[in-house]
Amino acid sequence: MDKRQAIGSWLSGPRAAMEDAGADFGYRGEQLGLPEEGPGSIARPGRRLGALAVDWGLCLMIAYSLITDGYGQTTGNWALLIFFVMSVLTVGTIGVTPGKRLFGLRVVALGTGTVHPGRALLRTVLLCLAVPALIWDRDGRGLHDRIAQTVEVRI
Repeated sequence: MDKRQAIGSWLSGPRAAMEDAGADFGYRGEQLGLPEEGPGSIARPGRRLGALAVDWGLCLMIAYSLITDGYGQTTGNWALLIFFVMSVLTVGTIGVTPGKRLFGLRVVALGTGTVHPGRALLRTVLLCLAVPALIWDRDGRGLHDRIAQTVEVRI
């Protein structure tokens, strides 16, 4: 291996270096039995972050206009509480939040396909802690999804 290949593998990351060495990781969701593209495939990070931004913005608007009547620390706290309640209720009943629906995403349980309210509660508690959502596996699922045994897929 020459210097250019060594630097190139470092820049592209460990996954690309392993793939160059012959390892086959497959596509995201292959281990879960999900399709590679189209409906039912794993949601991409951009869509997930966009849906989260829409949901958070909606919760901030509700907290700002109906509860705190101004922006401050209390607005953020109320927005987090509204986000928690909205996520538990909507994901636990229909599997989507307004932001997820807008971006064409749905949360499903791995075994059954529908999210039980208890799983939605666990997933939302971990999501509100933020750290579990920042730890992803090779399929692109956050730790909150792994623990709740759910996955966010495209509609």
